[in-house]
Amino acid sequence: MSQNPYLTLDAKAFWSPAVAKRNLFDIQDLWEAPFPIDPKTVIATYGSCFAQHFSNALVKRGFTWLDAEVAPMGLYKTNAKKFNYGVFSARTGNIYATSLLKQWTEWALGHSEPPEIYWEADERFYDPFRPQIEPNGFNSRDEMLASRAFTIKSFRRSILESDLFVFTLGLTESWWDKITGAEFPMCPGTVAGDFDAEQHVFSNQDYDFVYSNLKDTIQMIREARPEGPSILLTVSPVPLTATNSGNHVLVATMESK
Repeated sequence: MSQNPYLTLDAKAFWSPAVAKRNLFDIQDLWEAPFPIDPKTVIATYGSCFAQHFSNALVKRGFTWLDAEVAPMGLYKTNAKKFNYGVFSARTGNIYATSLLKQWTEWALGHSEPPEIYWEADERFYDPFRPQIEPNGFNSRDEMLASRAFTIKSFRRSILESDLFVFTLGLTESWWDKITGAEFPMCPGTVAGDFDAEQHVFSNQDYDFVYSNLKDTIQMIREARPEGPSILLTVSPVPLTATNSGNHVLVATMESK
């Protein structure tokens, strides 16, 4: 038999032994990590809804998850989760898009300042950039702004102190404030605030926009910490709750992913 390159390949290179003759859950060697991750690796996690499960999964398996914004002493664990402590490495709430990640990174690393806008209802104050962070809102505008500032500081800490920065991409549909140019994590009026068609602008981001924002974010992180952290991207398998694209929600979900 003549020699050919296939004779020296591992079993994983051949369909029959690597896939057809294996149980679905027994398929191995699909991907090789470009850098090691072990229990001592300090891991920061952010992203969309699915990313909320990362912290619990990492801690449960003995990995070092960075909690940069620890719940106040005396707050019971169930209440801590209710007020969004211990969900992400800082109390940002869901960060669905790379543009939102870029916005948080700019604030954290001092490239820009967040606008001091707020939403008010029934004498309670809500953070437009974290509308679900306090279930019943804040007592005052100043309290809300102070909380936001502390979260930005904590987000900065997660960039500067982590070995691995995990971000889970979730959506391409986004809402923006026409006056300030800032992006909201969800449409005003759905959880808090009032929708204004003249002020609140919808955008369904295309690939180039998503990629550009992600590239800019990574560059800012690299400039702040040339030696790290390593960055791991994942994609949320959770479907869109609703779409403003005009398409069927299933089609919109497929396009977004």
